[in-house]
Amino acid sequence: MKAAPCSGEVILVIEFRHVSKTYKDTKALDDVSFTVEPGSVTGFLGPNGAGKSTAMRILVGLSRATTGTATVFGRPYMSLDCPGAHVGTLLDATAQHSGRSGREVLTLGAMTLGLPRSRVDEVQEMVGLTRKESARTVGRYSLGMKQRLGIGHALLGSPRVLVLDEPVNGLDPQGIRWMRELLRGLADAGCSVLLSSHLLHEVEQIADHVVMIGQGRILAQGSVTGFERGLEQAFFELTAATDRGAA
Repeated sequence: MKAAPCSGEVILVIEFRHVSKTYKDTKALDDVSFTVEPGSVTGFLGPNGAGKSTAMRILVGLSRATTGTATVFGRPYMSLDCPGAHVGTLLDATAQHSGRSGREVLTLGAMTLGLPRSRVDEVQEMVGLTRKESARTVGRYSLGMKQRLGIGHALLGSPRVLVLDEPVNGLDPQGIRWMRELLRGLADAGCSVLLSSHLLHEVEQIADHVVMIGQGRILAQGSVTGFERGLEQAFFELTAATDRGAA
């Protein structure tokens, strides 16, 4: 899964280069630049409205940057051959067909990627959806079950990159621990993960690197262990002036 660098060069799996996004008179992103390296988990942190979701949507081709570029393996997402086989995404666990069963959702995804039905069974087991649960319609799922289904859909193509927006929302403590172990295991096997989350303690346990954003601007980035006063304290100090609730 992990591409070998040539002559010691680090291959940048994800790269944002001076990305800005303007909606009418509102600047959602302002000169955003950061990278994600192979086999790593990068936590993408910021208050509500900071620009995390906008950046992720630009990365996977759902929105267009006003200026700058966001690439995967050096190419725009939409120019990849069969993008879903390279990049697994979960941007909104609730955006699934409520009238289909969980298994139908996964089966249609597998068919789109040209994968055998056996892959659906493998993914259901990976994300902990039982046969009974997968036979229920998505409209009857809890948010936690929708998150598991969404992760399963993202994993169908055995991607080398995962882009996940708040994937632990709705999960109980057991589910959060399961998510942590799953993502850490995938990263250790060479998968690169870009993960947004409000749960700083969980990010601190799983991430190798963090990128902090506020009001569309990068506030800080670096190794999780590089924040002298701890990740949580650094987050609150850096985002205090950009938090909507700040005076």
